[in-house]
Amino acid sequence: MSTLFTGPLPLIRPGAGTDGGKPKGPSVVALGGGHGLAASLSALRLLTTELTAVVTVADDGGSSGRLRADFGVLPPGDLRMALAALCDDTDWGRTWRDVMQHRFRSPAGTSGLDNHAMGNLLIVTLWELLGDVVDGLRWAGALLGARGQVLPMSRVPLTIEGDVVVTGGGAHGGPARVETIRGQAACAVAGRLEDVRLEPDDAPACPETLSAIELADWVVLGPGSWYTSVLPHLLLPQLRQALIDTPARRCLTMNLAVDTKETTGMSAADHLRAIQRVAPGFRVDAVIADHASVADRAEFERVAGELGAQVLFDRVRSSGRRPVHDALRLAGAYHEVFTGGGAPAAGR
Repeated sequence: MSTLFTGPLPLIRPGAGTDGGKPKGPSVVALGGGHGLAASLSALRLLTTELTAVVTVADDGGSSGRLRADFGVLPPGDLRMALAALCDDTDWGRTWRDVMQHRFRSPAGTSGLDNHAMGNLLIVTLWELLGDVVDGLRWAGALLGARGQVLPMSRVPLTIEGDVVVTGGGAHGGPARVETIRGQAACAVAGRLEDVRLEPDDAPACPETLSAIELADWVVLGPGSWYTSVLPHLLLPQLRQALIDTPARRCLTMNLAVDTKETTGMSAADHLRAIQRVAPGFRVDAVIADHASVADRAEFERVAGELGAQVLFDRVRSSGRRPVHDALRLAGAYHEVFTGGGAPAAGR
């Protein structure tokens, strides 16, 4: 191990704000991955400094996939995006956010650095120097001035496996068959997934993540790719049990586009039913959904009620054409949920 890091690790405490170090806002744990988690963090950081991001570690595509395969490390990409979303809104924070998100592009595409994100390389460097995943993320957060902390759902790289129903070919078609798709990158574009699993299925959850969930006031799940970023948190046994047992209230943030490649033909209510299937004991206090994303509100509210939740319909989409959450609007919805409290989940 390098002797470069000989002093105490920087303490990145959720809630270490500017008001004499006193916590600001509720203690919130946000779970997800990729752009969806970054969207919720961009909103939540406007409401609290006591914020923990818990990130999926199953990515096997792009820069993350190459680093995972070459060095046997956790895929750093979604962790990098979460750190960038938590960057302080200062020249320092914005500069380091851009540095973390910078991708190398060689003219001919032949360089070994081509398509690698700078932040991915920095995170892996810290892991090698420090020998610890969480410590490396803590140092990265200190460098960026992150408003909160970023943790992996597990210290073990995970693999997602899913089943897709494939119709027969030929002029008259043929019998449908179930095809197993392996890897997050492949599952994300394979078509409607009928089932997803994690390997190893008994991987331990990150202990620091379990502690954060136990101590939280609110747990926020979603938005994000439903089968490859959101549901994996409920597929890991220790993490699923922690989310069931936590005294924290729970908020589910729905996607703006429900009919994606991995959720083809699914309604918003079907997304809730998928959660019921993978985690029957998981209860929710509040669900945030954009008005335009739910076709059948009565059915959606009925299924949400089965999870114990009240639904807040609000305009949380940005004004552009792309289905992207607006940070200020989503922050307003979270504020309404957190201060209103919602109805207690059944059985609690």
